[in-house]
Amino acid sequence: MISDVAVSRAITEKYFEKLKAALELDVAIVGAGPAGMVAGGYLAEANKRVALFESKLSTGGGMWGGGNLMSEIVVREDALPILEDFGIRYETAEDGYYTADSVHAAAALAYRATANGLTVLNACRVEDIMYAGDRVCGVVFISSPVLAAGLHVDPITASARVVVDATGHPAEVAHVLVDKMGLELRSPTGRVAGERSMCAERAEQLVVEKTGEIYPGLYAAGMAVAAVHGGHRMGPIFGGMLRSGKRVAEMIIEELDGDE
Repeated sequence: MISDVAVSRAITEKYFEKLKAALELDVAIVGAGPAGMVAGGYLAEANKRVALFESKLSTGGGMWGGGNLMSEIVVREDALPILEDFGIRYETAEDGYYTADSVHAAAALAYRATANGLTVLNACRVEDIMYAGDRVCGVVFISSPVLAAGLHVDPITASARVVVDATGHPAEVAHVLVDKMGLELRSPTGRVAGERSMCAERAEQLVVEKTGEIYPGLYAAGMAVAAVHGGHRMGPIFGGMLRSGKRVAEMIIEELDGDE
């Protein structure tokens, strides 16, 4: 016989164990697009206490839709090692270009990252940051349905040694520092410069090269980098976003290990 109460108890007890463990972190990642998932997967593999906060129910960001709802994505050769690390199948399209089924790719990222130990808290929207000693030191989050309903409910917080803005085009965490705190970022304008029009070549190059710390305690990865630094958009070629996620993980691992 199935006990409805036993089912509810199992869900609530296990969820709150997971939630409590996510309240004191080495790394809080905001946004579960490809850059955030890759970063989280590598950080978890390196045994860092890492959790990812995603405002939607699903991970993967825009990867699911491929190009204009045609479920294929494109990468160049420099991203193939990441596809292989995450178990993503790919095929050769033409010289120097490779394709992967977008649904398979998004699902494989989620599987491998969580199998590595990444905690994903979905339907949790980060709407503010914790700030102390002139440094970002955590995130403030609330249930996405609470915000959608317009209810006046206070959020809860999670401390973190490092926060990653992987929110994509909106660069939501960076905007908090600029718009709410009036602080200057390490960007050409000191603010969120905003994206330029499509140029995949320049976009991929900038997103990887400029991945890094944009304020003490806050890193940017993926398309948030383009937004902060005024880079171009790139469309359904995903190598730069994947490589940005790996690069930010490597930078953070080096920082955290150096502090120990």
